[in-house]
Amino acid sequence: MSVHYESVPLATLYPEAFKVAAPDPAVEGEVWPRKPGVFIRKAEGVADPEQPLRELAAGQFGLVPPWVKSASDAKLRSTKLVNARSETVSTSNNFRDAWLGGRRCIVPMMAFFVDDWRSGRAVPTRIARVDGKPMGVAGLWERWTGAEGEVIVSYTVLTVNANNHALMHRYQQPGSEKRMPAVLNEGAYDAWLSAHPEKAREFMRAYPANWLTANPVEKKLPKRL
Repeated sequence: MSVHYESVPLATLYPEAFKVAAPDPAVEGEVWPRKPGVFIRKAEGVADPEQPLRELAAGQFGLVPPWVKSASDAKLRSTKLVNARSETVSTSNNFRDAWLGGRRCIVPMMAFFVDDWRSGRAVPTRIARVDGKPMGVAGLWERWTGAEGEVIVSYTVLTVNANNHALMHRYQQPGSEKRMPAVLNEGAYDAWLSAHPEKAREFMRAYPANWLTANPVEKKLPKRL
């Protein structure tokens, strides 16, 4: 499980790596639960096949399910919904509507953070691509509308089991199931966004360990909830 990640800092990397315009304003360096971030989704309302399939959207990190009754309830629930288990996403009350409704997205990031407990204490560790390029992580997005007309656009990161992953099995709480974000292959972005829900399950697999690097960070960043 990863509850925060490092955003893509350079504007030029968005069109280069994801074929979308850069966010304006720029996203904070670290994205935490209920903080603003960006995600890439299938372009809405585009009938012209020559138009871009992808568009960048802004939203809150931490999904707000459509059945939530109030903005205050959304605030409480969303901090716990930054990750969605890929194995149960189609049956989960929190994520089922977004999954079956095809509201899939790609979350651009430079790295995600996990805790290394092998020393007996939590050592925050930065997981990134070996080549230093941005990652596109599979996610889901949702649009919640309240009774008073309030609108919250939000998103979550999909995770996969990593118990047998050569790198990620080392991290997170001892005795717990190991999880990691579902990092997509670059050539699969459009297919992921447009796939049928059952076909989309094929994208839920662990990213190769030899394509990732792990480095402890000097100081644990404070949670800003």
